[in-house]
This record gives sequence, C-alpha cells and structure tokens, in this order.
Amino acid sequence: MKTVKHLLDTKQVRIISVSENISVLEALQVMTDKNVSAVLVMENDQLSGIFTERDYARKLILQGKSSKDTLIKEAMTPNPITIKLSDTIDYCMGLMTEKHIRHLPIVENGEVKGMVSIGDVVKFIIADQKQTISQLESYISG
Repeated sequence: MKTVKHLLDTKQVRIISVSENISVLEALQVMTDKNVSAVLVMENDQLSGIFTERDYARKLILQGKSSKDTLIKEAMTPNPITIKLSDTIDYCMGLMTEKHIRHLPIVENGEVKGMVSIGDVVKFIIADQKQTISQLESYISG
C-alpha cells in the first residue's frame, strides 16, 4: 500500500502558514502570492487551524463580514482533521470524500510535516496506475 510518505517523496514540501492574529485579507494575500487555496494556521509551531477559500466564502462573504477587519482565528476551521505519514493514500481519499474536505495537514508527533490536497492525491494515484500499467505491459511483452 502506498502511503502519505510515498506521496510526499514525489512533491516539493512547502508548509505555508499564517498566524491566528492576522487579518483574513492578509491571509488571502499569502494564498494569492503562493498560489494556494488553503493555508495552515499555526501558533508557536503548533497547528491550530486551517483556512481555505471555502472558509472565506462561507464565513465572511456570505455573512457580510470584512476581510480587513476579521482575524483568521475567527474564520479558520479550528482543529482540522489531520493525517500521518504512515496513512495510506486510499485512507486519505476516503477521508476527503466522507468529510467533504480538500486539504489534509500531515502531523507526526505534534509536528507539522506538510499538507496534501485532493489534487496531490489524484495526481499520485494516476502516476502510480501509469507505472503499474507500464510494468504489466513490459511483463506481457517481455
């Protein structure tokens, strides 16, 4: 079984995070600058939440709140669902599907190791399937 560790080995690990005490507008600027749709919210190297484009739409825009006057800690999803390096890719896919989430922070022994998105998981599965097909074709023709 392929694990989160296998997936992380195939991508550049970037931990993009913001503090709880910045404005939503500042967090959105970080997201734009880094071209990501979610950021981890961390205090003292500890994960306290996640802020996504969905949080912005549901907790600010639809509520008529100002992104300049609202702090991230008021708009983030606190205590996000996390995964470990040893979790399987199938487990992650199931979790994302069941919980209707697109991002899973990776936490190992209290330390944030990264984050995977639904896009990362799908790309990894496709690449793994292509490799399996190639190996089977070589075996059959070989």
